[in-house]
Amino acid sequence: MIGFVQILGGLALFLYGIRLLSSGMEKLTGEYIQKWLDRVTSGRMKSFFFGAVATALIQSSGLLMVTMIGLINANLMTVEQAIGVMLGQEIGTTFTAQIVAFEIGNFRLLLVILGILLIEFSPNREWKKYGEIFMGLGIVFVGMSLMSNALDDLIEIPRVASGLLKMGETPLVGVLAGLLFTSLTQSSTAVTSLTVAMGISHCITVEGAVGIILGANIGSCITGFIAAVRLSPASRQASLAQITINVIGVLLFLPFITPYSNFVKQTSAELPRQIANAHTIFNVTVSLALFPFVKPIANFANWLAPNNQKEKEIKSTAYIDEKQYSVPSVALNEAARELIRLGQITAGMVQDGCRALIDKDTSLAQRVLMHENLYADPITRELDNFVNTLMQADLSITQQKRCFQIKNLLTDMERVGDMAENIAQYALERIEKDIRFSPQAMHDLSTLSKNAHENYLLAVRAFEKSDRNLAQQVCEQEKEFDQQYWKTRQGHIERLKIGVCQPDADVIFTEVLRNLERISDHADNLGISVIRYVTSEKTAKTGISHSSEK
Repeated sequence: MIGFVQILGGLALFLYGIRLLSSGMEKLTGEYIQKWLDRVTSGRMKSFFFGAVATALIQSSGLLMVTMIGLINANLMTVEQAIGVMLGQEIGTTFTAQIVAFEIGNFRLLLVILGILLIEFSPNREWKKYGEIFMGLGIVFVGMSLMSNALDDLIEIPRVASGLLKMGETPLVGVLAGLLFTSLTQSSTAVTSLTVAMGISHCITVEGAVGIILGANIGSCITGFIAAVRLSPASRQASLAQITINVIGVLLFLPFITPYSNFVKQTSAELPRQIANAHTIFNVTVSLALFPFVKPIANFANWLAPNNQKEKEIKSTAYIDEKQYSVPSVALNEAARELIRLGQITAGMVQDGCRALIDKDTSLAQRVLMHENLYADPITRELDNFVNTLMQADLSITQQKRCFQIKNLLTDMERVGDMAENIAQYALERIEKDIRFSPQAMHDLSTLSKNAHENYLLAVRAFEKSDRNLAQQVCEQEKEFDQQYWKTRQGHIERLKIGVCQPDADVIFTEVLRNLERISDHADNLGISVIRYVTSEKTAKTGISHSSEK
């Protein structure tokens, strides 16, 4: 009984170590993964190699999967391109089994010590992610050692020895065991590493280990299928494509377990390395064999989970997805993209509202009101909830700042949408009551509305590019706008005194000016936010650089 508890304890440590390692690597490279992925996926071969290298480095196939789904949802990547990355990803995941097959002795404890020193005593918080990487790697080896030691004792129990022997004689038993255990742990990496630990203790044959590895692949498909049911169409297609790859691979190898095991025995004299090699050769062979069939796999996934046009119409957001919560860097990038999209939508609403007022265009005014109800309000609500949930995760200081920035700017953009809605309603009132503006009033409205719209759009672009110069330009133009605003108001008062403007036009003209002035103020808020964020980022990087030099 104690032996089983030790195995579960070792497995728990192993899973925690992998999680810590992945968390550190995600904080170190996560914000760059999306940029790299966008650049290298233009060709199928580039996608393949990127998937292999990136997964081996970051030790997280989940990070890549979430990133790809975000890019697919944003129409920046096709499912076909994602499958190329997935095939490479299958090779990258074998790196873990190859690492844990090494026996590093007490060096594992040195890794844990180094990790805890960086996490707890580093003066620069940015160095803590390196601590997570070292500590995670050390805990992975500690967990492997605990499992292999427990297995040394368990193999002395006749029933356990008989069961493990049965796996070698009948590999299908191993397949079932791998399937069941992976379904329970929801981690094929954990099951494969446990199998390597069994090899370290020499309590399993290569045939039994191969069976468990194949079963682990099927088990990961089951959990993946359950998760895919409630995802977006793009997410379902990507998940189903990965499931298809795993199932085909297992079906190809299942009838040839014995000859394949005999081949693997020739690759190394050590059983743990033979098991790691069996996992590596299986994944590499399947990936290479299926590489020419990327397009048919994509078509099959599309057939299994076709894009539902109604679902597309109902969904107001384009980038954010609840699956991104597991990778905060990706979630933040997608939240920023959603915010930029909202900024562009509200900028279009401002332009349409002003044109509707000046040109007395009912259709434009109605379009503004429709966009407010179908896009601006729902996006604001969903993005706010998304960021609130994200802020509950373990975020770095930089990520926390980004969350607060997005929330603040979300409020500004929502209010710009409200201002555009107000202008559209005044346009409808002007049309209904046939209110006339003087030529000078029309000229002033046209000039101010054009300047407000252009400055707000420039502010959105400054946020999109994180461009300090554009942001400063926004702030300077806002000051000029304020002068134009007061000059226009004074001119309106003078026209009222001499009777050039109609009294019934006074309320609409004055309120529209006030709304345009507030839109300009919100543009200024965006500009100031970008300047502060870019400045703080540069200061943080300078601080890290100085710490490294010291």
